[in-house]
Amino acid sequence: MDLEKICLEVCELAKETGSFIRNEARKFSTDMVEVKGSNNFVSYVDKTSEKKIIEGLSKLLPGSGFIAEEETTKESEAVFQWIIDPLDGTTNFIHGLPPYAISIALMEGKDIVLGVVYEIFASECFYAWKDSKAYLNGKEIQVSKSAKISDSLIATGFPYYDYSLVKPFLDSLNYFFVNSHGVRRIGSAATDIAYVACGRFDAFYEYGLHAWDVAAGSIILKQAGGKVSDFKGGENCIFGSEYIASNSNIYSEFLEIVNKFLSR
Repeated sequence: MDLEKICLEVCELAKETGSFIRNEARKFSTDMVEVKGSNNFVSYVDKTSEKKIIEGLSKLLPGSGFIAEEETTKESEAVFQWIIDPLDGTTNFIHGLPPYAISIALMEGKDIVLGVVYEIFASECFYAWKDSKAYLNGKEIQVSKSAKISDSLIATGFPYYDYSLVKPFLDSLNYFFVNSHGVRRIGSAATDIAYVACGRFDAFYEYGLHAWDVAAGSIILKQAGGKVSDFKGGENCIFGSEYIASNSNIYSEFLEIVNKFLSR
């Protein structure tokens, strides 16, 4: 299987779908929003985008399965599974606020072998495949070289349905406020991870995430020289809802701090 060829074709599909989302953003209003749950929103833009992506990927890799946020198709037992978020950052989108992104990953068995994150507002396409370099719009990217948390900019996301760790999460924020270059919350986990991959952020952590939020970014980050794990340093970060990502230099220090505050 030519993963490079498939990855570049997925990039084009993401860009085409991103163009649709960008055009819809010009005429979108909040009365078009559906509420899925507490602070969890969806619109026809998410659903239509997912259908476009699934249709394109089905032609690209016939017989593959799908794990998709809006569930426009059912998960299968196929060896190859696409993990899709058609609009990561929906709350940003409905308020006309960047960033928001398309996230597409390909999983073979239990391994993520391809990832594309297309940040729509800035037209930035991040991508990588197994054993490749990581790229942004055709140029190689790498994680930052920051060697300690005190010299790092940290990204995070706020919980919107699981509030069980709010107190320790706020305590962790307080720590990073005092002991780093600062904390940013931009509202799109896929974009956060891509930004760690290209060195804009040095580290990212969040709990309550889903596979479609992090799968594509994870392989991009790894191929850019970074590390990912759950809050205990284990590998259950794609489907386990706990996620940290950083450059390799600060990973151990970052993991120790996050684990101190947020380990269950």
